[in-house]
Amino acid sequence: MCVAVPISAVTGTRSERQISATSCRPGRAVAAQRIKAKSFTIDGEAVVLGPDGLSLFEHLRRPEAARTAVLYAFDLIEHDGEDLHDRPFLDREVELARLLRDTKAGILLNEHIAEDGPTVFAHACRLGAEGIVSKRVDGTYRSGPCRAWIKVRNPASVAVQRERSENWNR
Repeated sequence: MCVAVPISAVTGTRSERQISATSCRPGRAVAAQRIKAKSFTIDGEAVVLGPDGLSLFEHLRRPEAARTAVLYAFDLIEHDGEDLHDRPFLDREVELARLLRDTKAGILLNEHIAEDGPTVFAHACRLGAEGIVSKRVDGTYRSGPCRAWIKVRNPASVAVQRERSENWNR
């Protein structure tokens, strides 16, 4: 589940604005309020973390996920009205880290690992992770499949196995 989530430092995420900035997703709303910016758009993924720090994919569908999920932020698309789509990934990552430095919880920076892709993927599979996303460090931001990034999924992960099942998403 990869979504671009517009967030305002005052009101929280777009869906939280429609309901309440703090009642439904308090951790992310409080984190968003700590961010010192007029506006920003983060590309990230909502996850419920297990005790081992890995995503509990199946827990996202549970009612309590609204309170316990965090947003792993992995890209910054807009900041204070400036469109960052055409800036290189490493520049956007530096800006994102600076933007999130005071959030402490609720919205977490998904730091990149500058290592050999197959080695990182093998390690992710051993951990039981869903997979990895590899981005070109000089790539511009583009949503959807493109040459700037590739997602490689672990076929043994719970998330991938669940998607294959007949009852997934029904």
